[in-house]
This record gives sequence, C-alpha cells and structure tokens, in this order.
Amino acid sequence: MLQALDAAQVRRWAVACVQALDAHREAIDSINVFPVADGDTGSNLLHTMRAALDALLRAPAKARADAGAAVAVLARGALTGARGNSGVIVSQFLRGAADALADSGAVLGPGLRAALTSGAGRARAAMAEPVGGTMITVFEAAADAARDESSDALQDVATAAAVAAAAALDDTPRQLAVLADAGVVDAGGRGVVVLFDALVAVLTGRPAALAAAQRATAERAARAGTATREESSLYTSRESGSDAFAYEVMYLLEQVADDHTAEGLRDTLVGLGDSVSVVGDGAGLWTVHVHCNDIGAAIEAGVETGRPRQIRVARFADAASPEASRFTKDRAVVVPSRSTEFADLLISEGVTVCPVDGDGDGDEVAQRLLEAITGSAAAHVTVLPADPALVEAADEASIRAVAAGQDVVVVPCASPVQVLAAVAVHDPRRRAGDDVVAMAESAAATRRGEVVVAAEAAITWIGACEAGDVLGLADGEVVLIEPGPPDVAALDRAATGVVSRMLTVGGELVTALLGADAPDELATELEDYLRRVHPETELVVYQGGQRNAVLVLGVE
Repeated sequence: MLQALDAAQVRRWAVACVQALDAHREAIDSINVFPVADGDTGSNLLHTMRAALDALLRAPAKARADAGAAVAVLARGALTGARGNSGVIVSQFLRGAADALADSGAVLGPGLRAALTSGAGRARAAMAEPVGGTMITVFEAAADAARDESSDALQDVATAAAVAAAAALDDTPRQLAVLADAGVVDAGGRGVVVLFDALVAVLTGRPAALAAAQRATAERAARAGTATREESSLYTSRESGSDAFAYEVMYLLEQVADDHTAEGLRDTLVGLGDSVSVVGDGAGLWTVHVHCNDIGAAIEAGVETGRPRQIRVARFADAASPEASRFTKDRAVVVPSRSTEFADLLISEGVTVCPVDGDGDGDEVAQRLLEAITGSAAAHVTVLPADPALVEAADEASIRAVAAGQDVVVVPCASPVQVLAAVAVHDPRRRAGDDVVAMAESAAATRRGEVVVAAEAAITWIGACEAGDVLGLADGEVVLIEPGPPDVAALDRAATGVVSRMLTVGGELVTALLGADAPDELATELEDYLRRVHPETELVVYQGGQRNAVLVLGVE
C-alpha cells in the first residue's frame, strides 16, 4: 500500500483513469439524461483525460519531475483537450489540485486533502451557473469528506473521498428531478467516481469498483425503468443548458489582457447562450465553451478578447461518437527498422515501417513509433521491435497509443529474423488475439544467430577475443571465436559453425540477412555448405543492411 504519491504514481493514476473511463464510457453515455440524452459525457471525459495523459507522456522529464509538476502538466493537457462542460470541469479540478501541490515532490494525506479542496473550488468556479446534483456536487462531497477524515494516511484520505463521491452520486436523483424521472444518477458525477476509484486502486493495488454507483443506478432503473432517447428528448441541451440553442462552440484563447477581460467575455457569452465557461490555466491559456445559435458572434467575441485557436463547433442534431471515423482499417503491424534494406523487405509484406536512427535516444524512438502506430489508422496494432534495445521504446509508445484509444500489443523480438517469422504467419482474417498469439509463437520458435566482428578485446563465455576476431553467436551467446583478420574465410567458418550448432536440434528453414559490410561470397559459401551437409534444409538470403552484424541467421 502506497504511503505517498510521487510523479510516477501520478502517471499511473492518469493511465488508470483513462483505462477506467474507457471501460465505463458507454455506461456513462447511456445515462446522460441531464438535461438531454445525447450520450456524450462519458466520451467527453475520456477524450479529456486522454489529452491530459498524452500531455504528461510527451512532457520533458524536467517538466514532470515531481508530483506537483506532473499534476500541473495533466491540468494543462486536460484544458487544451477538454470536450464539453464535463471536460472543462475536470480540467479545472486538476488545475486546482496542481495549485495546491505546487513544488510538492510527493503527496501525503494532508497534501491530497488540500488538493481535493482546491480542485473542487476551481471546478465550481468554472461554470457561470453551477447546478446542484451534478459532477460539481460530487467533487465537493469528496473534498468535504477528505477534510473531515481524522487520519492523515494517504490511502485513508483517498478512500474517504471515493466513498463520499459514490454516496453523493447516489444522492443526485434527489437533487435533480430529471434524473429521478429517468431512474439514473448523474453521468458526469459517475465519471468523477471513476476517477476517485482509480486513485484508490493505484494506492491500494486493488481493482477499482463502482459498487455504490452501479447499485444506485440498477435500483432506480428497476423501479422507474431507464428512459429511452425519445423519452429523454423532453429534457434540454447537452450536459447543461436549454434546447433553445442548437450549437456547441469551444475554442482555446490566448493573448487575453487579464482576468477582468476574460470575465467580460464570459458576460458577453452569457448574453448569447448558456452552458458558459471561460477558464484558464494560470499561464495565459483559456478554454471557452458556450451553447448558442449565433456561432459567428461567439467566435467574434473571442477575437475581440484575444486570439482564438482550435475552434470546434458541433450541432447537437448531428451528435455522434467522436471515435466513429477515427480508424480506417482493422489491423496493422508496425516494425522499427534501422536499415532501408530491411525496411523495404517489410514494406513488401504490407508492414508499416518506422525508420529508426542507430543513435536515437529512447524518447525520440518512442515518439517516432507512436507516430507510426497512430498514423497506421488501425484499430488494432501489433508492434514487433526487431531488437532488444527497442523493446522499452516500443512499450512506451504502446502505452501512449493505448491511452489515446488504440489497441496495441508489443510482441518482443530479439532479432530481425524473428520479426520476419512473425510477419510470415500474420493473417488479418483471424481474430486479433489469435493473430497476436500466432506471431508471438512463430517469433519465439525461431532460433537466432549472428556473425559479428569484435570491436575490442573482451572476455566471452568461451574465452578471450581480440579486436578484429570474428565471433559467432547463437541465441545471444558467443559459441565460437575465429581469429582475425575478418576476411571471407574467417567469416565463412564462423557462419557455417553457427549454423551447424543451431541445426543440431533440427530445422527446416535457414534465413540469412546480409549486413551492410558482408562480402558477396558469404551467401554463396553458406549455400554450398548447407547443400553438402544439410541438404534437407532450405536457405533464404536477403539483404538486411544491418551495421551491427555481418550476418544475422534464423532457424525454424
């Protein structure tokens, strides 16, 4: 059980929030009846927290070095990516928490108590006309319970907040008649409970649960029956507002003179519509949200106040899932490649290739892989790293892509020949899970070998080598040493020696990838050897272009 929340645990909490909101998105959307069942609150919360997590993952290490800084990055990411009033409110809750945790290396119980209080206050201030029985009420109940908790232990404060949030959610139908009539709890409030349950899960190591919220929803649905979309259309606009307004307008605003000017913009927008929020990050960036009919006037008001960007306009009548058209295909395989020859080989097999420089650092490689994964526009992506040194970067990229809504699996591969074996059995007609298993099994069943030239004197498992000696490796271990210089004869002896050892346990196919410095004669010598000694074995030779090995071998 964690006693403090540091920067790494803040990241874990953000990941848990995204995963939990993704799991509960449809359920939250389905109970979105205040004031109309347009079914977007869960989606808006998920999109907002994904934007927050993405900002944290992309931030330089110095910008997220401690817990307070990490929460501040989350807040700014949530603000820039906020969707709907629910997203704006969450961004302001995070901003308030960040204000309370400024310069906090790690968060203890009293720090969490202060963060929840400050966050709830910011959340209420975000709305021009806060309504009881909504997510603001749930945030405030959690903060009150944290303040009243006698224990200063971190998990006790967090648990008290989560329990109070669930109880407040259970009470929302008694505060809003539309919820009671529909037999549901507040959708935004349920999203808040998800966030607090995720925090408790990270602190305790136990799975998050929404027992209180789910029980309340089930009991009311059983008594009153869940309202259909047609029945719920009696209620008014999305998340808050009235059906007198047909459009939702949101944009980011920069170059605002001061807070007083921002307040003037809020007053102007209140005159144009409702569901108004004008909130900032404290560093010059503001998010503006309004429901209105005069789109031009809402945007013009922003132009007169500052510099708008990322303008989004949605017509409620056309409301649809923001994820509906994101993916254009079901499956893709992504492979990082250090050479154009290997890349060309993979491209010919329909693989999405991510070029990687030999001296690129882990963050740079992870970013390139992330761009390749998201750029594939596939709902399910399998990543084959091709090199043990690339596995960590692949894992990091997959975390970011999963947080953004893609299904990504990394199949560890220690060699390019294992990648080729996996690609050979890839079949997009299979179920995604079955296809991943088939590729993983094929890669694991492929034994790997290498022929390299020693760059310096060293001690190996089988003895000492000198610079210029030729080393033969099987499954990562040195199995033979041919004294230098590394001429064709020495390379040939090493290659045939490695293949001979690998074939002692059987094999039907040998794959050879010639390195950038491999002599042309090496492939011919290897072919002659196999024809004479192992005629039952098939040899396939490709130009691999790798610079770290003269020859890479695979045996299946």
